[in-house]
Amino acid sequence: MQGFIDHARTFRRRAAQDADAFGRLAEGQRPQALFITCSDSRIIPAAVTGARPGDLFELRTAGNIVPPYQPSVPSAEAATIEYAVEVLGVADIVVCGHSHCGAVGAVVRGDDLTGVPAVRDWLADGTALTPGGEPGHDLAAPVQRHVLDQLERLRTHPSVARRAAEGLLGLHGWFYEVHTGAVLTHRPGAGAFLPL
Repeated sequence: MQGFIDHARTFRRRAAQDADAFGRLAEGQRPQALFITCSDSRIIPAAVTGARPGDLFELRTAGNIVPPYQPSVPSAEAATIEYAVEVLGVADIVVCGHSHCGAVGAVVRGDDLTGVPAVRDWLADGTALTPGGEPGHDLAAPVQRHVLDQLERLRTHPSVARRAAEGLLGLHGWFYEVHTGAVLTHRPGAGAFLPL
C-alpha cells in the first residue's frame, strides 16, 4: 500500500507537467468508448488500449458480466451503461474477456462456491456457461463464448438496442491474453476471435 500512497502524494507534481490536458478534464468528459471488463487486477484497460484520462468510461465486474436489463431492479451496471450511452454518447462499447479468468474457470470447472455466496449467485445469474466444458489452461474458448453472451445481454438494454439499431453505437467483443498481451476481436463474418 505504501507504494500507492507515495505515488498519490507525487501525482499532483506529475499532473502539473500536463496541466493543459488535466485542465480540460475539469470541463467535462467525452469518452470515446465504454470499456466493460473483468475486475481482475491483471487487466488494465489504459495499458491495453493506450487510453489517456477521459478516453474510456469503464465498467468492471467479476467475470465482465453484464446483467440483462431489468427496469424493476436498479443496478450499478445498468446505470453505468445507460449513462455512457445516453448522457456521454459513447460511440462504441467493448466487452473484454481475458485468459486465465477465475470467474469463467470456476463455472467451467464446477467449483464449489458455497463459501462465497455472493460470487456464486453473481456467476450463476451472469453466465450461460455450464460446468464440464473445456477446462483448458487459458480457458480461451469458454471465455470467448462468455464475451459473446455478454454482448447479447447488452442488447437487452433499451439505450444500447436503440443506438445500435440507428447505427450510432458499435459493439465489440475482445479477448485479452494475460500471458502474451495479445488482443483478439470477434469478427462476426468469420465467426471467430482474430487478432486486432
